[in-house]
Amino acid sequence: MPALYVMIPAALLIVAVAIYIFFWAVDSGQYDDLDGPAHSVLFDDQDPQHLAAMEQAQTHKPLPDADNANNTGEKPPHA
Repeated sequence: MPALYVMIPAALLIVAVAIYIFFWAVDSGQYDDLDGPAHSVLFDDQDPQHLAAMEQAQTHKPLPDADNANNTGEKPPHA
C-alpha cells in the first residue's frame, strides 16, 4: 500500500511531462511537414530537377495544370 503513495504521483508526473513535450513539439512545428522528409530520401540532392522542384515548393507556386495549360479559360477537348 505505501508503494502506491509513490507510484501514483510518479505516474501522473510522467504523463504530465509527456503531454507537455507533445504540445511543445506541435507548437514548435515538428509535425508541420510529414511527407517532405520521407520523399526527400528518394531523390538525389544534386539533381537539377529535384532542386527546381524544391525551390518551387518553397515559393508555393502551383504546378501548371493540364486543364489550364493555355490559360484561356476554355475547357480542353474530351477524347
